[in-house]
Amino acid sequence: MSDITISSLEHITREELSKTLLESDSAPQLPPNIAIVDVRDSDHIGGHIRGSTWVPSSELDYRTPELVRTLKGKDMVVFYCALSQQRGPSAALRYLRERRRLEPKEEDVGAKEGETKIEGEDVKGGEGKKEQKVVVLEGGFTKWQEKYGEDKRLTEGYQKDIWEFGY
Repeated sequence: MSDITISSLEHITREELSKTLLESDSAPQLPPNIAIVDVRDSDHIGGHIRGSTWVPSSELDYRTPELVRTLKGKDMVVFYCALSQQRGPSAALRYLRERRRLEPKEEDVGAKEGETKIEGEDVKGGEGKKEQKVVVLEGGFTKWQEKYGEDKRLTEGYQKDIWEFGY
């Protein structure tokens, strides 16, 4: 059984994420060190966070290994669904477990004799490799769109009439 559980997942608020996106040098584009993954299915219509990658939850089984490989160099990966209560956290767990399976940590592999392992550094190069942070957007897109739906710097394809009466 994995030690990565729902209770060990970190969350990010819509305010924290929007601040990170807007303060980036690449704004309004997604910062190159961050990936945002939208795992909604047919409820994806009506808008999404600018720059997010759409990976419907129905496709996660076969797309998760690809995500781990393509997002390898990102400092932070944010997952979200409509409410971030089931699909978002489940996708983040699946991603973390698959990442562990495909990329064993340095303590699992072990350092060569005579090398000193320093927390946060890559064993081979000592290049200060940071651990990728995987988080879930608190409240999902439903909460996001309440505040940032009409902000074109943060949201793409927003259709107010779809969200007008709630999710």
